[in-house]
Amino acid sequence: MDWLTIKEFIKDSIKFIIIVFVLIFLMVYVVSVTQVVGDSMTPTLNNQEVLILNKAKYRFSDVKRGDIIAFTYEDTKYLIKRVIGLPGDQISIIDNKVYINGRYYEEDYLKDIDTPDFDLQDLGYNQVPADMYFVLGDNRDNSLDSRKIGLVKKDDIMGEIAIRFWPITRFKVF
Repeated sequence: MDWLTIKEFIKDSIKFIIIVFVLIFLMVYVVSVTQVVGDSMTPTLNNQEVLILNKAKYRFSDVKRGDIIAFTYEDTKYLIKRVIGLPGDQISIIDNKVYINGRYYEEDYLKDIDTPDFDLQDLGYNQVPADMYFVLGDNRDNSLDSRKIGLVKKDDIMGEIAIRFWPITRFKVF
């Protein structure tokens, strides 16, 4: 082997190692691939759809109403839900309509969904505390969400759903 071949081998090896480290960094700290399990987010997300989760977003910006997030639940599981209530909000559901701070909250992504009456006071709160969020599934009749599991802590949020890439016929950037 001549010196030029060894030099090229070392150069290619270093490039490969850098690419591997960058990919590992991205997968650990920036993005993650996840799959929808269940029908709690139908019609927005369907069972078995594959998503890209933006894990870095909330390190640099605040959680917003309407964001679809993944968060840890019971140590080994995670759930995907839509953020409805932010810190300081008062939440109630009356006659299939969500009210935030006494005002009707329009949810144009829902169609003919029955939502049982609910009040944040059912969870023992007058308003959503700091660093906590009230989340709901879009399929309100079939959703394990804040009405049953309580409020979501900011520290439990893994990230925001960024892209649905499978099935390709339903590709969407959120």
